[in-house]
Amino acid sequence: MPPTTVLLAAAFAVMVGGLVQSGVGLGLGIIASPVVTLLDPALMPGSLLVAGAALPALILAREARHTDWPGVSWALAGRLAGTAAGIWVVTVVPVRALGIVVGAAVLGVIALSSIGAALPRNRWTLLAAGIVSGTTGTSTSIGGPPVALLYQAEHGPRVRATLSFFLCVGNSLAVAALAATGHLPARDLGVGLIFLICAAGGLLAAARFRRFLDAGRIRAAVLLTAAASAVILIAHSLLG
Repeated sequence: MPPTTVLLAAAFAVMVGGLVQSGVGLGLGIIASPVVTLLDPALMPGSLLVAGAALPALILAREARHTDWPGVSWALAGRLAGTAAGIWVVTVVPVRALGIVVGAAVLGVIALSSIGAALPRNRWTLLAAGIVSGTTGTSTSIGGPPVALLYQAEHGPRVRATLSFFLCVGNSLAVAALAATGHLPARDLGVGLIFLICAAGGLLAAARFRRFLDAGRIRAAVLLTAAASAVILIAHSLLG
């Protein structure tokens, strides 16, 4: 186990990330990943992926009926392929170039969205978003933004439910892949379970935040969270 002060600081970041994800549909990896990486890089990406696989299931327990099942199926098909690529990245390739490219692409999509030229959501864009998500999610634990951007115009429950199902299955695949290839030590698993408890605490505190976002603010929240993830990926790639 990491030192108590490190664990407490990381756990607080995870709790805040859980609160944000419970309202927006993503946010746990975006907020907690840079903090955990700074405090104890050896815990990444396994510990956050463990929490990131279970927290969406708790969100789905409330909003599963709003899930876009056809769309998320295409995204998950891409995620499956992207997870294999992510394992390769973890074992062979430095993640700097990947982070810069993906971060820049996310910022580009956000810029297009801001001028009314958002990407269409169809099987091909969902498949591509799933591939990118699988690659970055497995290597950095940040995998939600590519798919989230395709659902930015939907209402809050639809965004949260669809992203939660995608992240639950996708992160579970990433955890299984890391374990199968020897990249998920018992320490990561134990800390990941602690992180899950903290993220669940954020979920319990998020009711008022969800109502605030569902009053016409969900699109702005998705774009802001995706932009934050892109900046974090680029900064981590340049400085790491």
